[in-house]
Amino acid sequence: MFESLEENEPAEQKPTDWTGVIIAAVLAPVYWFFARKGNDDIALSVFICLGMILLAIKIRWDLRRRVWFWVVIAIMLALHVPLILKTRWTGFQVTRLTLLPIGLADLLVTLGVIWLVETCLVTSAPDDEG
Repeated sequence: MFESLEENEPAEQKPTDWTGVIIAAVLAPVYWFFARKGNDDIALSVFICLGMILLAIKIRWDLRRRVWFWVVIAIMLALHVPLILKTRWTGFQVTRLTLLPIGLADLLVTLGVIWLVETCLVTSAPDDEG
C-alpha cells in the first residue's frame, strides 16, 4: 500500500551493447572470403575460432590497456592457424548445434590462458601490516 518513491522511479537505462553485431560484421566477410575460395572447411573453422577469440576479448575487455593481454591474444591466434588448416569437416554431419561444444571449449581454453597469464604477471597489492 505504501510504495517508496524509489520504486516509482524508472530504472537507469544501460547503453545498448552492440558487441554481437560487431562480431558478426567482422566474421561475415572473413567467412564469405574463405567460402568463395572453395574452402568451406577452413571458412567454418575460421568462423568458430575467430568468433571465440573475439568473444574472449569482449569478456576480458577490462584488460585492453595491458600489452601482455594483446600478446596472449596474438599467440592464441597463431596457435589456431595449424588447427584451422588441419581440421576437415567433410566426413562429419556438421550442424551449428554440434559445433557449440567445440566453440565453447575453445572459448574456455582461451579464457583459461588469459587467466593463467594474469595470475602469473599481476602481483597482488602489498599487505598493510604493522
